[in-house]
Amino acid sequence: MSSTFTLPDASARDDLRTFLGRAQRVEDGSVRLISTGGVLAAYVAVLYPIGLLDETPTVLGLRTVALVKPEDFDAVVPIQSFLHRLELATADADGRVEVAVPHEVATVTWAGISPPRGGWLTLDPTRAGVLERNAKAGIEEVAAAVPTGTGAQLVQRVRTEVWGRPMDELEHVPAGAAFAAVSLGFLGGSGADDEVAILESGPWTRLSTPRGHVLVKRRAWTLAR
Repeated sequence: MSSTFTLPDASARDDLRTFLGRAQRVEDGSVRLISTGGVLAAYVAVLYPIGLLDETPTVLGLRTVALVKPEDFDAVVPIQSFLHRLELATADADGRVEVAVPHEVATVTWAGISPPRGGWLTLDPTRAGVLERNAKAGIEEVAAAVPTGTGAQLVQRVRTEVWGRPMDELEHVPAGAAFAAVSLGFLGGSGADDEVAILESGPWTRLSTPRGHVLVKRRAWTLAR
């Protein structure tokens, strides 16, 4: 695996820092970095099941950035460590930014689930306002149901119930996708009527905006619609 990669400029570095900073506030865990064909894909987990009986949907956020030269690697690293490496990285005389890849971690269950890279079928789009409304309602419901000091098991149960529920106006997509789109800043600057692309491939659904992608792996019982 390559120990470094090179971004074209400081703006690309800052873009990654912003994305990972938002992801860290949602789930202070790890980021999966996949580099191929001159593009770095950074995956983060917003929601994922804990244990076999947990019905929480798998909801991932994805941000991509072009690299100066092709590098091929696939590494799962701590978000905090990667953010630190990005903060240390400075532009050279040509404006390029070389970033060191942190040491990998090996105990991240969601990172073993890989969304497809191709074969996506385009569906009718939704609107940014639909996602914002569903995210706001879910956040308020979770806050009302989970007082400060509530145990982790109850918190997980409430989050599973709220974010696993189908969205209004988008029945085949769980509300957790809206939570991810809002929390990761993928709707930032969008008007309520701005379109959000929806694509499907097998059990996966992808919601895409110019700012990033939300990937949802549907549970088996939701595959028949």
